Amino acid sequence: MDRLLIVDGHAYAYRAFHAIRDLHSPAGQPTNAIYGFVKMLAKMRAAVEPTHLIVVWDGGLSAERLAALPEYKAQRPEMPETLRPQLDEIVSYLKSAGIASFCREGVEADDYIACLARRAAEAGMAVVIASSDKDFMQLVSRPIGLLNPNDKSETIWTDEQVRMKLGVPPSQVVDWLSLTGDSVDNIPGVPGVGPKTATELLNRFGSVRVLYERLGEVKSEKLRANLRAAEGAVRRNQELVRLRENLPCEFAPDELAEKPADAGRLRELYRRWGFKTLLAALGEEAHERQAVLI
Repeated sequence: MDRLLIVDGHAYAYRAFHAIRDLHSPAGQPTNAIYGFVKMLAKMRAAVEPTHLIVVWDGGLSAERLAALPEYKAQRPEMPETLRPQLDEIVSYLKSAGIASFCREGVEADDYIACLARRAAEAGMAVVIASSDKDFMQLVSRPIGLLNPNDKSETIWTDEQVRMKLGVPPSQVVDWLSLTGDSVDNIPGVPGVGPKTATELLNRFGSVRVLYERLGEVKSEKLRANLRAAEGAVRRNQELVRLRENLPCEFAPDELAEKPADAGRLRELYRRWGFKTLLAALGEEAHERQAVLI
């Protein structure tokens, strides 16, 4: 079966940036995020063995979400100045490595990834989304798995891992996040409703819709009052958290298929960045290919 690996670009660039410190090119330019990203991507490819691959980047915040909640993601700090120029270099690496890359202004990476994942699954492909963002748990299904870099076991998450993490299946993740809120995205939840309470409520009622239809059955008077007061916010949160799978996205399997790398261009980049180990490995690969041809 064809397998598509979709990588959350900004998430891994930030992860690489913070994992490696004080790495610079011979010219003095920061290269820590570039090096970390290249190494992480190589590790993922070895583990997942995809036939198709794409890295998706954030193109800005959704206008619809901002209209619904102006504070949406407003608490996030500015991108570090030493990381910003490395993103273009990472994209240059992807192009030279024969790996598809996507970014569109005004389109959040999460939504585009969701659209691609669904389209690929409908086409009969297995899909692995590489990201630590819990929003992607709502997409997990038989054909769609999640590779969470925070999970040291490197297991591709299925329904089982989502249930173990949140206490609910993927089909209830949107409602679970709507009740608890999401501090990462600056989405406030229901006061007094943490992960445990949200899980208990959904296990009992099955959904936010049924919860509010049977709100009188909630025993705690304080919790019942908090839920009633926050109903509008919970309904709004559902729309904020739910990924836009119906977003127009160009699903062209041939463009996502693994392609031969431009070894010459990669060699130039590795020299400019001062990546001696990667440069040596590239030379070894070329030597091995030549030996096979002979």
